[in-house]
Amino acid sequence: MDSRDQARWLSRILAYRRGPSIRLTTRNDNDFADRFPLIEAAIEALPIRSCVIDGEVIVCDDNGLAVFDLIRGHGHNGRAILCAFDLLELDGKDLRRAPIEERKHTLANVLFRERDGIIFNQHYDGDGEIVFKQACALGYEGIVSKRLGSQYRAGRSAHWLKIKNRMRPQCGGSKKKIGPDGRPPLPAALDGRTDGSLLHRQG
Repeated sequence: MDSRDQARWLSRILAYRRGPSIRLTTRNDNDFADRFPLIEAAIEALPIRSCVIDGEVIVCDDNGLAVFDLIRGHGHNGRAILCAFDLLELDGKDLRRAPIEERKHTLANVLFRERDGIIFNQHYDGDGEIVFKQACALGYEGIVSKRLGSQYRAGRSAHWLKIKNRMRPQCGGSKKKIGPDGRPPLPAALDGRTDGSLLHRQG
């Protein structure tokens, strides 16, 4: 399967913008905009009229590690940022039927300027098996591979696979290192070779 592998983070969110109105909704349709002010401000600052962005909320420690424990609870969190990995709608245009490559390219253009509160979640095009083995060696939970050319589907889909690292210890306090470009620290030989999600890493 020709696929894109991208990093899976800690808390899934759909970010909606309609003019000045911002919503950050969970899978249960709870709005967390007031809980994540940095993300809300970043979405509001984008040079667009409307959007729906799919992504994961993370909170990093002082060493740049995304730590699951830092995002637990239901209170205000001014350090949370959004790792954006898909774009469903932009300025009134429904992009869900567009291929994933086109959606990711458009999303990258929307997020071309660096902003506190949101980063573009990069991917790796190519051999997902190689990326998976390297992810396991680095202690990640696994990868998510998405079929190239696939349209957006809410929920589970035959066009994407979540492949878990069965050798990884199951424990709390997950940590994952991210770079300034939103990529996990894979070796340079693998950069740009797959499009998928590395699941968060154990510290």
